[in-house]
Parts: sequence; C-alpha cells; structure tokens
Amino acid sequence: MKKSSQKVVKSKRPSWDEYFVSMIDMVGARGTCDRGRSGSILVKDKRILATGYVGSPIGLPHCDEVGHDMHTVTREDGTVSRHCLRTAHAELNVIANAARFGVAVDGATIYCKMVPCYTCGKTIINAGIKRVVAFRDYHATKQTKEIFKKAGLKLEIIHKEVQAYKDQ
Repeated sequence: MKKSSQKVVKSKRPSWDEYFVSMIDMVGARGTCDRGRSGSILVKDKRILATGYVGSPIGLPHCDEVGHDMHTVTREDGTVSRHCLRTAHAELNVIANAARFGVAVDGATIYCKMVPCYTCGKTIINAGIKRVVAFRDYHATKQTKEIFKKAGLKLEIIHKEVQAYKDQ
C-alpha cells in the first residue's frame, strides 16, 4: 500500500455551543416582527429538540402584515421601554413547539439571540430547562438574571453588549 504524500489540514470544528448559536439567526429569519427577528433552539444531548422564532399566534395577523402593537412600559426606577405585544417571543414559541409534538424538554439547554425577558425566563424555569446560552444581553434582564440564579439555572452570555433594535 502506498502512503499519501498529501498534507492533512485539520479545520477548526466549532464547539457545540458555537454550532447551535450559529443557527439562531437562520431560525430567527422566519420571524414576523422586524423589531427582533429572534430565534431560539432547544437542545438536549447535542440534538435539536425544537426551534422557535418571534411570531404571532397561529392564525392571527403578523406585524409584517398589519404593523406593531406597541406598548410603553415605565418601570419603578423610571426607565421607559417600548414593546410590541402582537407576537410571542422565540423562547415561548420554542417551548410551545416542543409541547405541541410531545417533546420533553426537562434538562435541556435553550439557545437564544438575547437573554430572555422575565416572562420567558419564568417559563424556561417551569419547563425544566437547566441552561440558557444567549448570544447577547437584553435591556430588561435584571429580574430574569435574579430568578435564574435563585432557580439554579445556568446562564451564559456570549457577547455582553445589549442587543439594540429600533423603537426600543
């Protein structure tokens, strides 16, 4: 048998976190609200369980079709932020998609574009998800981070800067 004289060049394989995080934007591209187009992926044992993106409930009009349903929120500390309430967040939708098809998510990891909001954070805890990997921080995550810590949920933020989007 003749040996090959070709030099073997090893490519750098992405880590599992890099691999799944790289899919978030593609999933989010299906989103129907141009304020975030966030995607989320549920993973367990290195296998994708479900995906979800920002969108209106099934059968209801989407922001891209009829515009946003904007609401202004003033927090106790005086900070003001604006939110579109027409859509469900990617984190809620990925959990709902898993539930629709009978996929157990207990012990899973959720990959998301931003640190989840407080409502999504509570749902993540109640679903039994044990780890959150967020690409970026979100402007309203103080409460989320507190309950994740109290619940023993592991939160990893890849890029610490806060995700900015229009009409924040």
